[in-house]
Amino acid sequence: MKRALGGLLLFGINREQAAVAIGVSPTTFDQMVADGRMPQPRMPSKERYVWDVEELAEAFGRLPHRNNKLDGVSSSDNPWDRR
Repeated sequence: MKRALGGLLLFGINREQAAVAIGVSPTTFDQMVADGRMPQPRMPSKERYVWDVEELAEAFGRLPHRNNKLDGVSSSDNPWDRR
C-alpha cells in the first residue's frame, strides 16, 4: 500500500525523509542500508536516489522488537527515568 501525504500518493522518498519515516538519523539510516536492515535505494536518474516507501515499511516491519530485558535493563527499569 502506497502512503499518502497531504493527498499526494508517495512512491519514493529521499534519504532524509526515509530516515525520518523510520525514526532514525540519516547517518544511522545509512548504516542500516549498508548492513541490509533497510533496502537499497532506487535510481530514477543517474545521481538521484529514492527509497520505495513499501520496501521501507516491509523492512521496518522486520526489525526486532525490544525484549523484556535489554543489556541487563528490564523494561520497567528505564535509565532515562533516573535522570
